[in-house]
Amino acid sequence: MPNVVSLFSGCGGSDAGVIGAGFDVIMANDIIPYAKDVYFANHPETDYVLEDIRKIEHFPSSDLLIGCYPCQGFSQGGVREASRTINYLYLEFARALRSIMPKAFIVENVSGMIRSNFKHLLDDQIRTFSEAGYNVKVSVLNAANFGVAQERKRIFIVGIRKDFGVEFEFPQPTHGPGNELEFTTIKEALEGLPAWPAGEFYDREFHWYYLSRDRRRGWDEPSKTIVSNARHMPLHPISPKLIKVEHNVWRFENDSPARRFSYKEASRLQGFDKNLVFPETKNSSLNNKYTVIGNAVPPPLFKVVASALPDIW
Repeated sequence: MPNVVSLFSGCGGSDAGVIGAGFDVIMANDIIPYAKDVYFANHPETDYVLEDIRKIEHFPSSDLLIGCYPCQGFSQGGVREASRTINYLYLEFARALRSIMPKAFIVENVSGMIRSNFKHLLDDQIRTFSEAGYNVKVSVLNAANFGVAQERKRIFIVGIRKDFGVEFEFPQPTHGPGNELEFTTIKEALEGLPAWPAGEFYDREFHWYYLSRDRRRGWDEPSKTIVSNARHMPLHPISPKLIKVEHNVWRFENDSPARRFSYKEASRLQGFDKNLVFPETKNSSLNNKYTVIGNAVPPPLFKVVASALPDIW
């Protein structure tokens, strides 16, 4: 079984994906304590290093290196700054890449990286990884096109070591219009869960900013993108529809109860296992549960990318 070193692992979305694809994760890393708590509760066999990657001096040998490093300047909800100063973590990933020299690597990140004002940083990553000795390919994939009950576009950067003489080919969509299968719906993903799970959803008022856009999808559709901010989590379909009043102003069509998705529902919509454990620890606030799930990679999406790697093991 080929082994994996995982960096910026969060609560384990990418790692659940590669494990599902037949890999063995020997090391994971992040700096968020509750991410480690969730990860370790579900994958206790993995050595999880809770540390700033800049302080990690040595990495174990592995066949595959994966990473979902944060890029604040690329995020739709983050600082709109294309500075290399705040987007330095890919250089740390590159340091690990040069140290390990695995047979292949996979990077996942927000799709905003492809916008024209950020393109120089994407180009810098491609150049950095190419100079490290890899044939690099890039594509934006939508999780909904691969069986996840959520519209979530993410960029993937995949490299295969040049001495193998092969290049990666991205998987083709399997779900949605024109494909073999229909989109996976919210109804399918949330089957069996209670309608009003007390204590598991953020129940504060809907601020004017929340109502500046339509945050609801119906039962028979994929969800809007699951986010890491509890306050901005999309609406559960049990909520009334939102009606546009004017530009950036929406209101509920009636006074029936409305709520956001719970963190457990968010994990289902991300494609995590139905039995994912959220341990109760000193770090397990409701906000932290939302944060680690919203930051995660949908495991089925990462699985399909890892499964598309050529048999170089």
